[in-house]
Amino acid sequence: MINIYGTIGPACANPEILKEMFREGMTGMRINTSHISVKEAAPQIRMIREAAAACGMEAQILIDMQGPELRVAKMTQQVNIETDQIVCFREETCEGEGIPLPKMVYEALREGITVLLDDGKILLEMIDDHEAVVRRGGVLSGGKSIALSGVELKPPAMTKQDRENIKAAAEYGVTGVMQPFVRSAEDLQTVRSAIDEACGKGIRLFAKIENLSGARNLENFVGLADEIVIARGDLGNAMPLWELPRVQKELSRRCRAAGVPFMVVTQMLASMEHSAVPTRAEVNDIYNAICDGASSVMVTGETAVGQYPMEVIRYLSRTVNSYTEY
Repeated sequence: MINIYGTIGPACANPEILKEMFREGMTGMRINTSHISVKEAAPQIRMIREAAAACGMEAQILIDMQGPELRVAKMTQQVNIETDQIVCFREETCEGEGIPLPKMVYEALREGITVLLDDGKILLEMIDDHEAVVRRGGVLSGGKSIALSGVELKPPAMTKQDRENIKAAAEYGVTGVMQPFVRSAEDLQTVRSAIDEACGKGIRLFAKIENLSGARNLENFVGLADEIVIARGDLGNAMPLWELPRVQKELSRRCRAAGVPFMVVTQMLASMEHSAVPTRAEVNDIYNAICDGASSVMVTGETAVGQYPMEVIRYLSRTVNSYTEY
């Protein structure tokens, strides 16, 4: 069976909507712990499980950890960043104007570096160590991802919040932990040890490939994960975008060769955040992922904040089934 995952969010956090999503073929839900802890998400987890049970199913609950992903620090409100605007950055512990960044990121800024915010939706070019010109604007809020093109930073594999979430995972019925930005076997061993210490031996470990280190080192840790996740958002920021399809195909081939299941995620039905019908390219993308051997597919913002969460799962599920029924 191919698993079909949605992501919980304001658009679908409703018992009736969730029931319809499970009836349409959804098998599980992702919870993004960059925005909410497992304990805080307990009412949502209960709602998901009850909705699945009403459809005669047992929901899979995945928590997506913060991990070594670097994010914009907390902001009091959203900021509209316009193309050609000059913006400044500051360290998150300092007061004042500017986009707040973790110390590690702030200290790495240099003239000429390209800064990608919110999965690359916003692109800036540094003009000195603190200021940048906006090349592609957008709306920015705290907690969004940040990447520096050509700069590899090495934060620890797990945050304090990650460890607390893993301790709570088994208690609240979490079935899988997604570790972002896996770079090495050591990253996965660290997470696996934390799961075992929390008495979560039945919890599956998903390794997200989101940077060049993870893609290059896959053979060194592929057997330590229960499932590999080809996470195309940040992975697409780590290389010219036109190279991403080739890298996805190669990662799929290497997972098949190792006999390890893999998931494909990010922008599978992105147009459906605002459209009731997907593009032809999107359904082809889903079908090709299944042809390549994917054991799971997942949508994120499409169900979390999109306007048509039920329709998203319908198209995702029926496209998957069009292959399995062929």
